[in-house]
Amino acid sequence: MKRPKLRKASKRLTCHKRYKIQKKIREHHRKVRKEAKKRGRKKPKKDPGVPSAAPFKEQLLREAEQRKQRLEELKQKQKLNRQKEHEKKRKLEAKKNAKTKEKAEGKESSGKCKGKANKWLDKNSKESFCSELRKVIEASDVVLEVLDARDPMGCRCPQLEEAVTCSGGGKKLVLVLNKIDLVPKENLEKWLNYLKKEFPTVAFKSATLMKDKTLQEQSTKRRARVDVSRTSECLGTKCLLKLLQEYGKTQNKAIQVGVVGFPNVGKSSIINSLKGVRACNVGLTRGVTKSMQIVHIDKQTKMLDSPSIIADPSNSALALALRSIIDTEESDLADLLEGICAILSHCNKQQVIMRYSIPDFENTEEFLALLAQKRGMLKKGGVPDIENITKVLLCDWTGAKISYYSQPPESQTLPPYLTEDKIVEMQECFNFKNLEEENNNTVQALKCPSPANSIIFQSAGMANGTIVIEEASEWENLETSKEEEEEEEEEDFTESDDDANNLEEEMDVEEKSKVQITRKIKLGKQTSPTNSEKQIAESEHSNSLLLNLDKTADEDDAYDFNTDYV
Repeated sequence: MKRPKLRKASKRLTCHKRYKIQKKIREHHRKVRKEAKKRGRKKPKKDPGVPSAAPFKEQLLREAEQRKQRLEELKQKQKLNRQKEHEKKRKLEAKKNAKTKEKAEGKESSGKCKGKANKWLDKNSKESFCSELRKVIEASDVVLEVLDARDPMGCRCPQLEEAVTCSGGGKKLVLVLNKIDLVPKENLEKWLNYLKKEFPTVAFKSATLMKDKTLQEQSTKRRARVDVSRTSECLGTKCLLKLLQEYGKTQNKAIQVGVVGFPNVGKSSIINSLKGVRACNVGLTRGVTKSMQIVHIDKQTKMLDSPSIIADPSNSALALALRSIIDTEESDLADLLEGICAILSHCNKQQVIMRYSIPDFENTEEFLALLAQKRGMLKKGGVPDIENITKVLLCDWTGAKISYYSQPPESQTLPPYLTEDKIVEMQECFNFKNLEEENNNTVQALKCPSPANSIIFQSAGMANGTIVIEEASEWENLETSKEEEEEEEEEDFTESDDDANNLEEEMDVEEKSKVQITRKIKLGKQTSPTNSEKQIAESEHSNSLLLNLDKTADEDDAYDFNTDYV
């Protein structure tokens, strides 16, 4: 009964009721024990194993282990095949849904078929990267090619520079030397003097720690209290903004500025530094920016963030290691080792030993093992984890952790796409006196490392990049994808058939018949069974029935000694 003052009813029972419940529980347990005794305990049959006196005991045990391993491998293959089939079905369904949506919208003209194909492109594919990069180049009035100050020549793309200089329409190309805090001052001044003879060059140090967009509306008093570290200070923003604003005044219009370059040179971080807020996503991994992004700096300037330039596979191993969009998690260990070997071959060995404070080494594998032991990256048994240390090293060299520098060429030779007329055309509408003064101010205010603490690096020259990739039409892409899916399905079925045949030789007659029947049933789902296959299945079924009848007959014909037969 629920009492009026309490919210919940009481769970208290009378003693008579409680004891009665306990008595019934005891009786129930007693009955269960009695039934268990009558049935008796059925112990699981243990495998007697191979006796020690057997002559071929080791061989038998090996064969048994091999059979288990084969069965496990076959199960894993079947699981992978199922997963692949599910993924293919999902992809086909997604494509069908996309088709139906586009047909409903009425996009049937031939000119809009290219737009459909672009929608189906994966954001991580080369085609989408190149298409977004071309959009930025076409839409921008000024193109900023971002270079890493540690290897400026290796960050220059001749295909990009040729596309901008030869495009016409008064487009300008400006070089931005980023990460100048990782290079000695003397080396930085040499590079500025070398590059300004070809294009206008700006020395820049982007901010690494930026506040989020949500902090933009805070009051000035609260901002003054925020402790900003030294790494978040940016240099060269005034110089670059003044350069762009002066160019906009000469053109009497609002200009669009495209930011272009190889991965991990700091394109998005430059935009964030100019804006003063973290407007673009930034990360140590390559290929964070996957599409064009517009950021408004002021009324007269818009910044266009672009995905990275894709390095051409014909480049050297050094350029592919530092400039290509490598996914360190999915890439092979051999490719990573080749990239680190190329990096170490272009550096001074003694400086590398001093930088990492490790003993002398003979090859890259020994270097990685020593570095993994020092940093504590070990597997079970104290084995150095070479795969993870290679990923960490590549991130350090492409990021902003290691300071190295390369020397500019002794003699300046212009590339074939650059002539004196083109240089004059690119340098028009820019005030070079103000630019040199601002660059000198940034160099003086900069805290650079000493040459003793940095590594001398031999540059491999300009890195070729792919800007245009010929895209196939919509129907060709669909046909090729369907053909590839059909071929993969046929290969999967043939592999499963071969594995099943190898196991059938080791099984008994009854198990063999069962496996054959089940395999034919599975294949029957994909293809309609023929008359010959039906006859084989019926004959095997009848054979199995005959075997079972023979067994029963043998059991019934047991000899009875109590009767006399004449």
